[in-house]
Amino acid sequence: MRKNKVDIITLGCSKNLVDSEQLMRQFVANGYTVAHDPSKITGEIVIVNTCGFIGDAQEESINMILELGEAKKSGKIGQLYVMGCLSERFLADLQHEIPEVTKFYGKFNWKELLTDLGKTYHQELATERIITTPQHYAYLKIGEGCNRTCSYCSIPIITGRYQSIPMETIEKEVRSLVEKGIKEFQVIAQDLTYYGLDLYKRLALPELIERISDIPGVEWMRLHYAYPARFPFDLLRVMRERENVCKYLDIALQHISNPMLKKMRRNITSEETYELMNRLREEVPGIHLRTTLMVGHPGETDEDVEELVKFIKKVRFERMGAFAYSHETGTWAYDNYSDEIAPEVKQERLEYIMRIQQRIAAEINREKVGKVLKVLVDREEEEFYIGRTEYDSPEVDPEVLISKEKELTPGCFYRVEITEAEEFDLYGKITY
Repeated sequence: MRKNKVDIITLGCSKNLVDSEQLMRQFVANGYTVAHDPSKITGEIVIVNTCGFIGDAQEESINMILELGEAKKSGKIGQLYVMGCLSERFLADLQHEIPEVTKFYGKFNWKELLTDLGKTYHQELATERIITTPQHYAYLKIGEGCNRTCSYCSIPIITGRYQSIPMETIEKEVRSLVEKGIKEFQVIAQDLTYYGLDLYKRLALPELIERISDIPGVEWMRLHYAYPARFPFDLLRVMRERENVCKYLDIALQHISNPMLKKMRRNITSEETYELMNRLREEVPGIHLRTTLMVGHPGETDEDVEELVKFIKKVRFERMGAFAYSHETGTWAYDNYSDEIAPEVKQERLEYIMRIQQRIAAEINREKVGKVLKVLVDREEEEFYIGRTEYDSPEVDPEVLISKEKELTPGCFYRVEITEAEEFDLYGKITY
């Protein structure tokens, strides 16, 4: 056990990661040495920032807590704290079942951890973070919570109603990060589309993105987790006109058949979804769309799945993920539907639609061969430099493997000619 060392383990989404980075900055200000996701956990203080979205994520979080609880009992680590979505959702149960944890905190009261340790929360550092990603990109959280009422989703139960972060606060954070060398921003929220309605009584995302775009040093920004209903269409003008706003949009659609959209309480129809996809393609030429789809929701039929497949083939998403429905306590679906579709059927449907998408993604990748693209180099590996285009978000999207004919610097942009394409990755060489 190392004295005055804090180990922070982050599970779940990038929104959790931002919270961990903010907490790390506070610990450093209080004189601690901090490590994030260390290969060897030896801290006097260990903090697990948990995910509680669906069953698999909950299981991962609980297994990590139990493992660290054993390490605490054997004296390998000191105090063990748990924060985040899992403890926000299941606080009483966790306190009863895992007494090895020194204390549990929820999603929003983690600042109390510092007070409980007899330390100070520095309000003047509220927008500062210790960046755990490569030093040229960062995640930028612009809101918390969600006001949507999707049948299957536990997020509103965990995070509460939507809270936009004021534009001035976001701008201050961006300027601070640019000064530290950040060039690329992954703009995130549970629902980007809703941004501003609570604070400004209007859809303010287009204005926010313009204001961030105007900050010198912001070379790329990429938008994650838009909601299709009540889409702020002026955003498309901003994406089209601003070179540093990537032609990339992550917009979770979940399904396409009207019976399923109604059961999921998505507040949009199949016809409106198709119209939205057409408008995105028309108003932002070259845009790459990422979506997430769900199979196995109660009431889904084989006909619904076939309609979903037709949708995938017609829209041809550049990036697509999918998951099987999870029957989560507290959700509208849990209280009103039975989890009637067998797990093996859910899995078959999931694999079916992903096979379709893999073929589409491979075809789209091959279309890039011969093109010269702007690429941001993330890192150097043994055989290649690894980079991304504006159409690729870190960790979830394809990468560009660049031959080592010339020496490159991670964190810098280069023009790369695409020479070969595989199902998920591109290969290229520097043009100049």
